[in-house]
Amino acid sequence: MPVRGVGLACVLLPAALAAGAQGVDQARQRQLIRMVRQDCGACHGMRLTGGLGPALTRAALADKPLDAMTATIVHGRPGTPMPPWRAMLSDAEARWIAEQLALGFPEEQRPAR
Repeated sequence: MPVRGVGLACVLLPAALAAGAQGVDQARQRQLIRMVRQDCGACHGMRLTGGLGPALTRAALADKPLDAMTATIVHGRPGTPMPPWRAMLSDAEARWIAEQLALGFPEEQRPAR
C-alpha cells in the first residue's frame, strides 16, 4: 500500500524525466553535465553547494518549480551575476538541466585511464 502522496510522485517523476530527456540525447547530456559542473560551478560552487551564486542542491531547490528554474537558466536573473544561457542552450536542454538539479545533479563521468 503506497504512502499517501508518494505514489503519485513515483508515477509522475519518471514521466516528467522522460519528457524532458526526449529532446536531449545522451552525448549532449554528458556535455551539459560537464558544462553545469564547470561553468555554473564557477559561481555556484564546484559541488553546487553555493558560492557567489546560491546553492543548486536538491534540498536548496526543493520548493522551486521546474518552469521557474528553466526560465532562470534561459533568461538569467537581471541585476545579478546570473547570465542568460539561451544563446548556448535550447529550451529542452535548459529544462533537462532544471530536472536534473531537482533530482540532485549527476557527477561528471570521467574517462577511465
